[in-house]
Amino acid sequence: MSQFPKSPATKPAFSTPIYIIDEQRLRSNLALISRVAHEADVEIILAFKAFALWKTFPIIREYVSSTTASSLSEARLALEEFGAPAHTFSPAYNDAEIDEIARCSSHLTFNSLSQFDRYHVKMRSQYPEVKLGLRVNPEYSEVGTDLYNPCAPGTRFGVTADKLPSQLPADIDGFHCHCHCESGAEVFQRTLRHIEDKFSPWFRQLKWINFGGGHLMTRKDYNVPLLIDMMKKFHQRYPWLKVILEPGSAFAWQTGELYANVVDVVEDKGIQTAVLNVSFTCHMPDCLEMPYQPTVVGAESLPLEAAIGGAEQFIYRLGGNSCLAGDFMGSWRFEKPLEVGDQVVFDDMIHYTTVKTCMFNGITHPAIGIRHLDGSVEVLRVFGYEDYRDRMD
Repeated sequence: MSQFPKSPATKPAFSTPIYIIDEQRLRSNLALISRVAHEADVEIILAFKAFALWKTFPIIREYVSSTTASSLSEARLALEEFGAPAHTFSPAYNDAEIDEIARCSSHLTFNSLSQFDRYHVKMRSQYPEVKLGLRVNPEYSEVGTDLYNPCAPGTRFGVTADKLPSQLPADIDGFHCHCHCESGAEVFQRTLRHIEDKFSPWFRQLKWINFGGGHLMTRKDYNVPLLIDMMKKFHQRYPWLKVILEPGSAFAWQTGELYANVVDVVEDKGIQTAVLNVSFTCHMPDCLEMPYQPTVVGAESLPLEAAIGGAEQFIYRLGGNSCLAGDFMGSWRFEKPLEVGDQVVFDDMIHYTTVKTCMFNGITHPAIGIRHLDGSVEVLRVFGYEDYRDRMD
């Protein structure tokens, strides 16, 4: 059996660079998410912070009815493009935006008691239909990278149990608790014990609880039956509580690729670097922030040091086309030498990419496309000079 991921059977008929989301794979994820929501009797909503391609919203609306926002722009996207008010949480609301955010929201969760104190009177008098919540911190998380750990010591997220009054303010009818990142059901099972240990004394005062994102239920090895069983048993313990989950990555997990091309091959100190027409820092920022190494179709991932002297084995570091010195990654072994014009395909490049890309250096931004059920590719958006220029206004 080949150790290399399979290359595409035919080269696509579109220009690169481009992100392409696959409708069939998206629908497969959505169908699973919808089934879990039904069987576990929970509401699962789309988190825009991981996936916000609004031209796919007509598809998503067939399976889920709500979204979660973390800013005014996301809240407006929920109302104006998804067609439903958002479940909104922000670490810090401000006076200039709070009214517009409330107008676009069904739920408004505050990060601190001081933020709640600042705005709850306005909410109750002017936006009585908006449900108010408080983010809490169980002081436990198994997220291994501190950059993504919302419960790390000194965190700015949420209120710990020791800071809560025994009787919550009457306006608070929900808790929001987020402490996962692309986690399995077993992690949630352990985390849930801490959440209940810390906060169940207040559950009688609540109507809903939001267990946040990071529940990667569409990953192949995710224990979906365990998640459903956990939620059923949670309902048995607290039948009055509505349960909300708001994964982001799970919706777009393994739904598409970033297509690029080799524009040059350079060598230094025995290391070959294939320079691409995409950038890690601009177009795949989690590769440098997390960091994590994506799968490259048709190539084998190797330890970084394998790049030294690997020319005869077709081993390359992949380099971006920005001026950042560290805009590179890898080592990968290909099946044949890379040449200018060769296509390089990064797998699973939809979630936390299209929402985080930037135009640093004014580098040509990848287009965005969708592969429909009949196999045809529709280009949804092409970016040009005006997009870069207008960001500098």
